[in-house]
Amino acid sequence: MIDAIIIGIVVVLLWFALKGSMKHFKGDGSCCGGSHENLDVEEKKLKSPMIGKKVLKIEGMHCNHCVRRVQNAIDSLDGASAKVDLKTQTVEVRYDKEINDDDLYHVIEKAGYHIQSMTHES
Repeated sequence: MIDAIIIGIVVVLLWFALKGSMKHFKGDGSCCGGSHENLDVEEKKLKSPMIGKKVLKIEGMHCNHCVRRVQNAIDSLDGASAKVDLKTQTVEVRYDKEINDDDLYHVIEKAGYHIQSMTHES
């Protein structure tokens, strides 16, 4: 009888863990210690006219806290402004002065994410 109770408890715990994991990987659950609430991040305005745009495919973003971290990381670069799309896992980086690709890789890695690909647009 005690074995059945223990097995029942384990099954219930596994069900809750699986349910939470599915929400997390779909981007509905919380990660990074935060909730899934919408975190409006003000878009950084460039000081001069835009001279180019890069589109980054980012690996590892799961929630709006991830979006905020990536956007803040790129916005910390002088002359760069980021617009992050969680659903497509992409970042549009607009710039008014030349931005080194290595600098982008560095700030994204430092924030805890990885750039899968980068395309340059004029």
